Amino acid sequence: MNFAGTQKVLVADDDIVNRQVLAELLKPEHTVLLAKNGEQALERAARHLPDLILLDVMMPDMDGYEVLRRLRADAQTAHITVIFISGLSQPADEASGLKMGAADYISKPFNETVVMARVAMHLQMVRQRRMLEHLAHVDGLTELANRRRFDEVYEAEWQRSRRSGRPLSLALLDIDAFKQYNDHYGHPAGDRALRAVARTAASGLRRPADLAARYGGEEMVLLLPDTEAAQAQQVVSCICGAIADLQIPHEASSVAPMLTVSAGGATLNGAASETGTELFAAADALLYRAKKAGRNRIEWRAAF
Repeated sequence: MNFAGTQKVLVADDDIVNRQVLAELLKPEHTVLLAKNGEQALERAARHLPDLILLDVMMPDMDGYEVLRRLRADAQTAHITVIFISGLSQPADEASGLKMGAADYISKPFNETVVMARVAMHLQMVRQRRMLEHLAHVDGLTELANRRRFDEVYEAEWQRSRRSGRPLSLALLDIDAFKQYNDHYGHPAGDRALRAVARTAASGLRRPADLAARYGGEEMVLLLPDTEAAQAQQVVSCICGAIADLQIPHEASSVAPMLTVSAGGATLNGAASETGTELFAAADALLYRAKKAGRNRIEWRAAF
């Protein structure tokens, strides 16, 4: 994930001169979006999800306070940093905006140096916050999503499957004889092998909504929303084959001369009453069956 890219700033002001001045100030370093009223500001915030909004307080039809209230009421835009720009210069006016959730307050007529300094400071804070959020969701060794992130996404996708009636597929992967691998080659080599398997699993997913996560130890989980059983099983089969094709030697394995994985998967029919816990338990039981049957294989349960 690139945190150093160009950031987006939305300027919402009914005064065309103010919009033009702010746009010229910001364009050299940022992507600038413009809105001339509250409705446009809300529409463009929802569509473009800017990193920062410079929001005029005094606009006709819908003032900045109402725009901010609606931004905060929408989960999609609630996190966006907002700086109020206003000709109202009384401390009570500034306090009102800050209490509503504005991050800062710049008085008109604004000083260009002050505007740039405030914008730079808040955009840096946005970058830092996103980096921390990203790190909180990533497994440090494999750089896959961690268990916490998987749990969040899994709950959301299970709920979406129930609402839409669309299928949801889930697979658990376990590296065969990984304890023996660590014992034979050492833990640094085991870490390198685990990273290679993780990269291969992640690269085998085909759509942005698909998720690969490290669930614990040498176990990984693949989440495939809106994916029928046959298609999901094909994806997992290709991933398992690609991992074997890495040809990572495993002399201590009783399964194969190279590192292999076993997988268990299950598909939920969105109209079924199966809970997320039950779907996960089904995939886990099938992984256990694959391991008991000799490993280096996939066991799958189609939707019911």
